Order: sequence, then structure tokens, then C-alpha cells
Amino acid sequence: MRIKLDRTLCDGFGICAKHAPDYFSLDDWGYAVLVGDGVIPEQDRAAVQRALLDCPVHAILEIAERRPDDPPPPSLAEPDLDNLRVDTGAAQWDMTR
Repeated sequence: MRIKLDRTLCDGFGICAKHAPDYFSLDDWGYAVLVGDGVIPEQDRAAVQRALLDCPVHAILEIAERRPDDPPPPSLAEPDLDNLRVDTGAAQWDMTR
């Protein structure tokens, strides 16, 4: 298991450090800091998974690892810009008339 901590999302609840103190510490302002490189051994997975699930702002992310024999991800289709509807009846983004 590999994890990543998005410090821009952290609100300093400290739940992660309570559940998995070997992998999360709190800085001087009470925000989480990831200890180590984010690789979690199997024996510590339950505690880190609990920290991940209990984080109220979802600042802890599990990184899925691709294996060499995994199929490549599907490619994204490009939008059809030639037939894009832009007339007055089209939807407005975040605006009203």
C-alpha cells in the first residue's frame, strides 16, 4: 500500500496521527505531516487505512500502483468541437440570463 498526504486539504483534525502515529505527525500548527515515503507495510495497513477513512477532509489518498502486466488505461476521446453547440439555447456555465 502507498499513500499520499495532500497538505493543502488538511484542516488539522489530527485523527491520522492518533490512528497511525508512526506514519503521521503534526507540525507546530497541528497540521498533518507524512512520515516516511508513503510506503505502508502489510502489518501497519489496518491503522493507516483507518486514518485514511476517518480523515474528515479526505487529505490522505491511497496511490494505486500499476503493474507491468496491467492493461493501459483507456484513452480519453477528444471533444467534437466542430459540432459543439454554442447558440442562445445552449447551457450557460455558472450564469443566468
